[in-house]
Amino acid sequence: MKIISKTATAVLGLILMGPPVFAQSLADAKKAIGAEQYQKAKSMLKSLTVTQADKDENFFYLGWVYLKQDYVDSAKATFTKGLAVNGKSSLNLVGLGAVAHQGKDDATATTNFNQAIDLAGKKNSTPFLYVGLSYLLPLNGATMGQNGYPVSAANADAAIAALNKGLLANPKDVDILIALGDAYRSQLKSNDAYSNYSSALAIDPKSAAANVAEGVLWRFADNFEDSEKQFKAALDIDPNYGPAYREWAETDLRWSFKDPDQHDAKIVQAADHYKKFISLTDYSPESQMRYADFLITAKDFVTLQKVAADLSASTKTNLRIYRYLGTAAYENKDYSVGLSAMAKWVNGADPKRLIPGDYLTKARLELALKNDSAGIIDLRKAISLDTTQVDLYSEIAASLFTLKKYKEAGDAYKFYAERSRNAKLLDHYREGFSYYQAFKYEVIAQQTDKTVKLDSALLVQADSAFTYVERKWTKPSAAIVYFHANVKDFQDGDRNNIKGLAKPYFEQYIQLVTGSGGSMTDDIKSNLAVAYVYLGTYAQFKDKDDAKALEYFTKAKEMDPTNAQVTYYFATKGKGK
Repeated sequence: MKIISKTATAVLGLILMGPPVFAQSLADAKKAIGAEQYQKAKSMLKSLTVTQADKDENFFYLGWVYLKQDYVDSAKATFTKGLAVNGKSSLNLVGLGAVAHQGKDDATATTNFNQAIDLAGKKNSTPFLYVGLSYLLPLNGATMGQNGYPVSAANADAAIAALNKGLLANPKDVDILIALGDAYRSQLKSNDAYSNYSSALAIDPKSAAANVAEGVLWRFADNFEDSEKQFKAALDIDPNYGPAYREWAETDLRWSFKDPDQHDAKIVQAADHYKKFISLTDYSPESQMRYADFLITAKDFVTLQKVAADLSASTKTNLRIYRYLGTAAYENKDYSVGLSAMAKWVNGADPKRLIPGDYLTKARLELALKNDSAGIIDLRKAISLDTTQVDLYSEIAASLFTLKKYKEAGDAYKFYAERSRNAKLLDHYREGFSYYQAFKYEVIAQQTDKTVKLDSALLVQADSAFTYVERKWTKPSAAIVYFHANVKDFQDGDRNNIKGLAKPYFEQYIQLVTGSGGSMTDDIKSNLAVAYVYLGTYAQFKDKDDAKALEYFTKAKEMDPTNAQVTYYFATKGKGK
């Protein structure tokens, strides 16, 4: 992404410029918030809380800006001041509910939201709007996820419920219709999202926000031409509406990934549009974080590290910038810098603001620096921190798998495979292999330490995972059948009580390998020897067919004369042992 990098210095210079001071009306401040000109809005609102100190609304919108900028403590203090001005301020109660929700204190959030609604009255839709928007705020400073919102199904449902009640209060509230569309879009309910965006535009065709929202919906349907039309329509309404340029930039970026023929041109356009977005906003932390998110999506980690490093040098920086610096430094193999940055973020942030990805990145950096013990500790923290971040478990499992921490890897793959729509058959296979290896390690350990207890549940889990893969695979895989056979072999009992559970699997493996016409590698020969040894043992001890046993052991010897069981068989055959 070198083309993006060329704009980094210019964009960064814009970000670090100071904002001008404004003193206008609340309507002007709300318009600035909608245009993501947060510093401008904050300057206006700070002035209004002094010149109109008796109006609780001024405090609410100032607190809301703090929330959007990820300054939760400042938001809480401001909402509290608003309640001091008016103890029945429904909006400031919503604000405190939003703060509680950010802190995962859902009981307090619900109490505050309910009190706010009770105070609002039946015809006031605004508190319902901000309850809905509170549920749509990214939790813990999370970055934008699929379809532009890192929102759980539960939070989306809560937002939809509140917003629908707001529509009953005012069916023509365009802001509520847009928020409803966003909530549905976050859950991939595109038809419902489109219906609400269209309703908003029918009421107010001049809504730049509604046009942009519809354009984003088209983007995630890969309908890039219609997406562009909506952004252009928004800019025809308001040429200075910055969010249109940001979403256009992110659309260009997605377009570049989907259409190789236009890749380079769309990358250039993406950088230009994002630069325009930055110039139209006011270089607030929100703009900086969204630019960082853009660079992550663009995989331009060189620029991201420069932007994050320069921002981290500012005394007014948001602590979360160290998350971006750590991520970029890891991707750029600047591991020491990355670990230092992640340590500042993890150690300095409120624990409620940390997400599994923070510990995952920190663990990766520690593992890259050969500090395996610390890396494993942080991987386990990532696993335990938030089980709703399902897709991270794929990366966590892969890291544990590489470290041969097979029991933990199996658990992580199992969790991921059961809950993520992105799980592949390879993930289910690795789940089975991890549990099989974990049990095998216990068997090996028990040979020198009789106090080691074997966990037979590991075999059950391995068996289940391999069975799933075999059922879904388009054609049998010799490797999977072989490991499944070994799982069944462990479950079979000793040779005097052999049940034959592994017999059909080893027979299938032999058929797959010998009938494929492929070359016989040393590994395949070794595996065939194991299969023939099992069948020979079954013939000898279960069927009492010594001739068949000799036949199988002879084949095993041809494949691998060094196999310990082959050597033992021929050394003791006919000697009564």
